[in-house]
Amino acid sequence: MAVTISEVRAAYIRIHKWIHKTPVITSQTLDAMAGRELYFKTENLQKTGAFKARGACNAVFMEKEQNPQSAGVVTHSSGNHGQAVAYAAKCASLKCSVVVPKGTPKVKCDAITGYGANLVFCEPSPQSRKDTCAKIASETGQAIIHPFDNYNVMAGQGTIASEFHDQVPDLDAILVPISGGGMTSGIAVATRGLRPQCKVYAVEPLGKDLQRSLEQKCRMWPNPPQFIDTIADAIRTQQCGDLTFPILCDYIESKVFTVTDDQMIEGMRLSMERLKMVVEAASGAAVYAAVRGMSEMDPSIRKVGVILCGGNVDLDMLPWVNRSTSYQ
Repeated sequence: MAVTISEVRAAYIRIHKWIHKTPVITSQTLDAMAGRELYFKTENLQKTGAFKARGACNAVFMEKEQNPQSAGVVTHSSGNHGQAVAYAAKCASLKCSVVVPKGTPKVKCDAITGYGANLVFCEPSPQSRKDTCAKIASETGQAIIHPFDNYNVMAGQGTIASEFHDQVPDLDAILVPISGGGMTSGIAVATRGLRPQCKVYAVEPLGKDLQRSLEQKCRMWPNPPQFIDTIADAIRTQQCGDLTFPILCDYIESKVFTVTDDQMIEGMRLSMERLKMVVEAASGAAVYAAVRGMSEMDPSIRKVGVILCGGNVDLDMLPWVNRSTSYQ
């Protein structure tokens, strides 16, 4: 099985009643700073506060369709996917368990339990997340909904692009914050099917080193999988998935935008000051790349889509408070 534009279209039919068609916003000030037209897809306004609701709904609803006697679903997450699976399970009337690392922001943990899911903490490592999730699945019979290495999740995330290309039909490029690669894969597949001349670029935190792997078409990351030391908890997974990586190699540009913590903070502040949007550090990464990094891009690219992937920010822990930053 793989993901095609047909699966993305089917996902949209399946989930559209349970998600928002998020608006696209613009800013003349940010356009002037970037030297191009920027179009911001506001997934921070999505159900559960992040794009993850799309993929989670598609995967959970398909579990219910294919297994009417399902014992429920379980997942592991840095927070946003966990909220989304908890929301989708509530909509589907399924039991749900969510594994999160110790130290996950309280705002995300509260949202998970608020949707009625059983919250389980694990050690802050990818392997602990995976092992704890597998143990729960074995004990309960609940189906695992992987946060990114799941074709149904990818198809759901691809609905971002199906909406975006309808809202802005002549985009030249889309910038996507990347962690495991589920959203980037889904957007890239949908874009290839709907507007193949539009390029898709990944935006990563410093330390991920995706470009080297894309250029070699080989997973160059160390094992066991690691988390990156970054303020962007939503994109701290270093490795892309076994299922997502081949799609990324085939569908996105090998050029990757790498963003530091301070640059993400600048992107967050620009979003709040110029767009009046509360966004997470992962979204700030894409904003910074769009506004400050466009000189690295092909000058023929004039219309650029930017994914504001989430807005689940703990307002008591804004990263620029009591933090020295190097930007002007």
